[in-house]
Amino acid sequence: MIAVSIVSHGHGVMVVRLIESLLMCGEVAQIIVTRNIPEAIQMPESDRIVVLDNPQPKGFGENHNAAFEHCTQPFFCPLNPDISLQGNPFGTLLTELEKSGAVIAAPLVLAPGGAVEDSVRRFPTVASLLQKACGGQDGRYKLKLNAPVFHPDWVAGMFMLFRSADYARLGGFDPKFFLYYEDVDICVRARKVGLGLIVCPSVAVIHDARRDSHRSLRHLRWHLASMGRYFLKHWGRLPRGKN
Repeated sequence: MIAVSIVSHGHGVMVVRLIESLLMCGEVAQIIVTRNIPEAIQMPESDRIVVLDNPQPKGFGENHNAAFEHCTQPFFCPLNPDISLQGNPFGTLLTELEKSGAVIAAPLVLAPGGAVEDSVRRFPTVASLLQKACGGQDGRYKLKLNAPVFHPDWVAGMFMLFRSADYARLGGFDPKFFLYYEDVDICVRARKVGLGLIVCPSVAVIHDARRDSHRSLRHLRWHLASMGRYFLKHWGRLPRGKN
């Protein structure tokens, strides 16, 4: 029913732990693991697992698009390796996705300490980024665990559940975004063609965030480059949010 796509860039231990959790979820029929760099990963034996090896590293969107070419299921779920499941979120997400007719469903994302992460936000604008830089609001919605289903502007790419037909209709992620903002971009494109997205706070996952752009100059450069590409692509053409 669901094909999950995981990209490992030296995340072997995390990937194995996540796969073990996914194999316990009956809705997950296929797990596509992309090794973005050479590494030995001692994965469980299962005919549900497909392993792809890149001859050279690819960006976030390009990797998930390549994994989608191997998807044989009606639903497709890009999933970060640093996500930990709390039980099985997929049944609820599938139910709400079908009920709402949305193009993307996502769970609430929590930090390891239990705080709600900033994975659900309003579309960034130049004004909102300036406000954030000056210590103001950063565009996140204030959501709580077990709140009703919510229709945000965009959700972070760490956990996105699509119908495979919708992912194909959107053309997947834009590979021109090497890292960062590809999740914002696909949500903008979905909303522009009248497709909604939902967050289901009744289910949650844990995200052990690395925040590499805060520590690495290379990641910071990628972040700024993707931000510039996003604004050039969607300048003055953002869809109006529902909430």
